Amino acid sequence: MQRFIKIFFILILLLGTVYLVLPAPDNFPGLPDAVKSIEPGDTTQMANVSAYYTDLSRKEVVDFYFNYFSRSPFLNIPLISYKLNHPPERIREVLRGTQQSTYVEEIVHPFRESVFVSGFEWNNDPFTPPWAQKQNILIVNGKTYQFKVTVFYQTSSIWMRLIIFYLAMGLCCLLINETGRLIKRLKHES
Repeated sequence: MQRFIKIFFILILLLGTVYLVLPAPDNFPGLPDAVKSIEPGDTTQMANVSAYYTDLSRKEVVDFYFNYFSRSPFLNIPLISYKLNHPPERIREVLRGTQQSTYVEEIVHPFRESVFVSGFEWNNDPFTPPWAQKQNILIVNGKTYQFKVTVFYQTSSIWMRLIIFYLAMGLCCLLINETGRLIKRLKHES
């Protein structure tokens, strides 16, 4: 049994290491049928941030980035990915305190990096009274858009990923070992 556990543990370490060193997608594509924002803070002023004016729904936007972000550019290998749904206020904590948002979803690669997708629907802003929402209308080049979508890519260094993963695996190994000792001691005392 102990040999099986050691082989399993080594296999998890090897697979985890490969997963953590695989390159992540970068240079995120712009949304289809959208206009890229050139407002301050949406271009080069903030690293890893881009914004778009679009009429695509929340589901279409999040699915577009989820499909792109869930595969490594190296041989198109699938990465462990899942979505987290946050309250709109979350983007103010993560990105900037003045960010307007009606939804925030985070696409996460565990132990790696994540992408925040924040959408602002001008006529459904929970922080603006209905009578004042017209002041937030999104008009770009003479066209009115329903949403402004901001994408924020939060990276991590490979070395930090590996250190945290190895520490977590070491802790798991220690806990499994101690649990086995405790069970043997309790059986012996019975």
